[in-house]
Amino acid sequence: MFNEAVLLQESSLPGDLAVPARARGLVLFAHGSGSSRLSERNRWVARALQRQRLATLLFDLLTPIEAQDRHHVFDITLLGQRVQEATRWARQRADTAGLPVCLFGASTGAAAALVAAADRPQDIAAVVSRGGRPDLAQGHLHRVQAPTLLIVGGDDVDVLELNHWALGQLRCTKRLEVVPGATHLFEEPGALESVAALAAEWFLTHLPAPAGT
Repeated sequence: MFNEAVLLQESSLPGDLAVPARARGLVLFAHGSGSSRLSERNRWVARALQRQRLATLLFDLLTPIEAQDRHHVFDITLLGQRVQEATRWARQRADTAGLPVCLFGASTGAAAALVAAADRPQDIAAVVSRGGRPDLAQGHLHRVQAPTLLIVGGDDVDVLELNHWALGQLRCTKRLEVVPGATHLFEEPGALESVAALAAEWFLTHLPAPAGT
C-alpha cells in the first residue's frame, strides 16, 4: 500500500491518496457540507475499499477561506468543478493515470459527484452516493451516464424521499439501496459496513475489465 499526502495543484486543495498494489481503479471521495477529507466515516469506507484493491483519494472541496462562506458550501456547480479538477489531477500522475475513476459522494458531495459525472462522462466509470442529496444536481441528473448507486438509511425519511425522486430522473444504470434502521450518518452498528460492502460491489462490478483479460 502506498499512502501520500498530496496537494491538488489548480486550487491548492489538500488530499490523501492511497494506492494499493495492483489497484483496479481509483475512487475519489466528495464529502458533504460541514465536513472535510478528514471525515472519519469516509476514511473508514476508504480503508474498506483499499482492501478490495481500489485506490482512494480524499480531498477538500474548498480552501479554508472558501469554507468560511456558507454559500460556497452549497455551491454545487463549484463543488462539481472541484471534483473534475481532482479527476484531471489524478490523470496526470504516473501511479493513477491508467486507473478508471469512480466517485463516492456523501450528502452535498453526492450532488457534486453527479454534476462531475454529467459534465465529464468519459472520465467517470461509476458513482456511489451515501446519504446523498442528488436532488441538488437536478439539472444534471438526466445527463449522467455512469452507473449510479444511491445508498440511503431506512430511517433517513426525508433524504430517502429525495433519493426516490432523483432515481426517477436518472437515465443511466441505477439502483437505490436502503440500509434498514440506519439514519443519515449511518452511525448504527453495522450500517457503515453495509455501505462499504455495497459500494465495493458496485464499483468492482462496473469497472472496465483489466487490459489483457
